[in-house]
Amino acid sequence: MKKFQAIISFDMDEEFMTLVPPHRTYINFLLNKGVIDSYAVSMETQNSWITINANTKKEVKDILDKSPLAKYWTYEIVELFVYDSQSTRLPAVQLN
Repeated sequence: MKKFQAIISFDMDEEFMTLVPPHRTYINFLLNKGVIDSYAVSMETQNSWITINANTKKEVKDILDKSPLAKYWTYEIVELFVYDSQSTRLPAVQLN
């Protein structure tokens, strides 16, 4: 399985905001399944970044296109060579 970064730009309107709750349900489902590793949104820049586990860019596109917010998005999908974060590391050992 490969890791991909989806870099998403979006435009908001009134309908967009009504679709946020079902979108969050979809994102939480994918997080719980391990399909998504990380999800971040900037309302300031109207951008989002999603790290997705998949075999191909087409699989990533299919996942993104199932979101209730997909019609508001333009995105780029890039394959990651290195993905590192605190959450992927072992916890620090603490002696009692």
